[in-house]
Amino acid sequence: MKINNFERNRQIFHIFLGLSIVALLKFGFIDKKFILLVIIVGLILSYLSKKTKIPVIHNLLEKFEREKEIEIFPGKGIIFYFIGVYIALLFFAKEVAMASVMVLALGDSISHLYGLHLGKIRHPFSDKKFLEGTIAGFVFGFIGALVFLPWHEAFFAALAAMIVESIEIKIGTEQVDDNLIIPFVAGAAVWMVRLL
Repeated sequence: MKINNFERNRQIFHIFLGLSIVALLKFGFIDKKFILLVIIVGLILSYLSKKTKIPVIHNLLEKFEREKEIEIFPGKGIIFYFIGVYIALLFFAKEVAMASVMVLALGDSISHLYGLHLGKIRHPFSDKKFLEGTIAGFVFGFIGALVFLPWHEAFFAALAAMIVESIEIKIGTEQVDDNLIIPFVAGAAVWMVRLL
């Protein structure tokens, strides 16, 4: 199964977005208040985008957002991405939050790209994902987290996040977005390791 150009571009954008957020956080150009502001502006633009085609915003939505989401919740992916980042910054120390965003940026995106390009073994927890993708996501998530954490904390952050990423968690009939879960689970894993 080959990943289409749209999904590939979307995942590459997610990697670039995550790395940019981490760099801006690291050097103090943005903080959690700024992330919250982005979420609020994003929600307003999402609401307006349902009513009208906003120049530039509409072009970006067409380029990076899935069609059904443009109709129901324009910008859902990027808004949830920023909410996931905000949750990590709210609950965890800055270096843990940045490591968690690295796991989201690299682990989640690489797992999709690698799994759909080269995956052959169906994941035991999901009929839409491949085991090779989860392993690749773990490796890249671990490397990303390693920038900010000792190896054992980075290991468990990436491992926990990729296990959760491979499970389809639903509330009612709606699947919970990975962008919300992964940073929190990665940070919580580090917190647990430090507690033990």
